[in-house]
Amino acid sequence: MAHLALQWGVNGLIAGVDEAGRGPLAGPVVAAAVILDDLNPIEGLADSKKLTVRKREQLFDEIRAKALCCSVAQASVQEIDRLNILQATLLAMRRAVEGLRLPPKLVLVDGNRLPVLPMRAQAIVKGDALVAAISAASILAKVTRDRWCETVDTQYPGYGFAQHKGYGTAVHLAALQNLGACPEHRTTFRPVTEVLAQGRA
Repeated sequence: MAHLALQWGVNGLIAGVDEAGRGPLAGPVVAAAVILDDLNPIEGLADSKKLTVRKREQLFDEIRAKALCCSVAQASVQEIDRLNILQATLLAMRRAVEGLRLPPKLVLVDGNRLPVLPMRAQAIVKGDALVAAISAASILAKVTRDRWCETVDTQYPGYGFAQHKGYGTAVHLAALQNLGACPEHRTTFRPVTEVLAQGRA
């Protein structure tokens, strides 16, 4: 995939940031920040949603091995319910940037909203398809959250977390009706709120 060769006018490190898990009815929202090494390029970076599971897993390991530094952070279900999903996402992004071993001079964030950061930052719509560092961040965030879903699937069997990854699929909605909400469900998301209103916690 051809990434944008953009002139940012910055002398110093550039980090890409993206998130996974804004839409699901359960679990944390996960964000990642990545500073790539120009001397150690990674082939095949793309928007994580366009890659196969196998390719994402392969790139996950390669990014962690080759990037100058990377950081993965999250905002919990409780923070999502307290703050709202947008603010929780921005919080997770900020935590990811703060977790970088090397401080970037510029942060490029996928989407149209920016977290509060001490350094210069720019939001880029569809950045996960345009900027290699954001693509890398999208892969780290997606794989980390998918692995969380597989783990929680064994803790709360019957919901199908490993399959639908927490999204509001027909299978998930049916499980919510049958089983009620589990502690990992986001209580402020409407299908969960409706089930809780029926006393199905």
